[in-house]
Amino acid sequence: MADIQKGRRNTLELSIYTVRGLSVVLDSDLATIYGVSTKVLNQAMKRNATRFPEEFAFELNREEWVNLRSQIVTLNKGRGQHRKSSMDVF
Repeated sequence: MADIQKGRRNTLELSIYTVRGLSVVLDSDLATIYGVSTKVLNQAMKRNATRFPEEFAFELNREEWVNLRSQIVTLNKGRGQHRKSSMDVF
């Protein structure tokens, strides 16, 4: 059990970025950690928005999104492999 928790912690630590001076995790990374699709995670957040403080999650603006994508060097190759819209961070 400790190895599983350590693996999750390492995965999460690798998924932390700094945006607006805050440490954040991308919605896609958080979905992977929970074993659900990004779409399912975002739908659940929207359905339950009143349960979370306003600053719990926010959508990246275009400039932040472009800057963050440039930091992620493991992009997949091929058409249709990347998001076309901005992403939420937590």
